[in-house]
Amino acid sequence: MEAALKADSQHTTNFRPSFFFWMTLLMAFFVFSGFGMTYWYPMASGTFPPAPPVVHLHGMVYSLWMILLVVQAGLVNVRNIKLHRSLGMFGIALATAVIFMGALITLLGSRGNPAGINYNNGIYLGIMAVVGFALFFTLAIRNTRKPENHRRLILFAMLPILPPGIHRLYMIPLGLQSFPVMAMYLTLDAMAAAIVYHEWRNTKSISRYTWFGVAWLVIQQVLHATVVQTEAMNGLFQQIAAMVYYRV
Repeated sequence: MEAALKADSQHTTNFRPSFFFWMTLLMAFFVFSGFGMTYWYPMASGTFPPAPPVVHLHGMVYSLWMILLVVQAGLVNVRNIKLHRSLGMFGIALATAVIFMGALITLLGSRGNPAGINYNNGIYLGIMAVVGFALFFTLAIRNTRKPENHRRLILFAMLPILPPGIHRLYMIPLGLQSFPVMAMYLTLDAMAAAIVYHEWRNTKSISRYTWFGVAWLVIQQVLHATVVQTEAMNGLFQQIAAMVYYRV
C-alpha cells in the first residue's frame, strides 16, 4: 500500500512540460522581453519618464496575468488540477481587469498625435486586442469542462494582446521608428500554425474553435491595412480621442 501511494505521489508531482506550457512560456517571453526594455528596466534604473498612475497599473495587471498564465499551465503539467481550478475565479477576475485596462489604455493612447506614424496602427491593434481577448477568453471559460478546447482558446485569446510586446522586441534592438507590422503578424501566424499542427497531430482533426481562432487572426490581418489607411477610420479615431479626458 505504501509503495502504491508513493508511486501515485510521484505521478502527480512529476513535471512534464506540455505544448501548452511551452506556448505560454513563449508568449511570456515576448511580453516580458518587449516591455522589459521599455518599462521594467527603465523603472528599475530610474530612467522611466513620469507617467500617470494608470500606466503603472496597466503594467502590473498585464504582468500578473502573464505570470498566472504560466503558473496555471505548470499546475496542469504537474497534475495539480485542484489548485488550478481554485485559481480559476482569480483568473477570471484578473482577465476582466486585463480587458478593462486594455480598453482604458487604448482610449488614453488615442489622445496621442494623430499624425504620428504609429497612431492608427496602435489604435487598431488596441481595439482588436480588447475585443479578441474578451471573445476568446469568454469561450475558454464556457469550455472549462472540455480541457483541450479550453487550453487552445486561452492561447488564441493571448494572440491579440501580444503585439505590443512583439513590437518592442523587434523595434528597440533594430532601432525601428515604426511598427514592424509584417514581422508581428508573421510571428502571430507562426504561433497559430503551431496550435493547429499540435491539434492535428494529436487528434487528426481541427475543432471549430481552432478554425474560429485562425479566422479571427486572418481577418484582423486582411482588414489592418485597409482600416488604418481609411480616412473615415482616421476620423473616427480622432473623434474617439476628442471624447477622452484624463487628468494626471
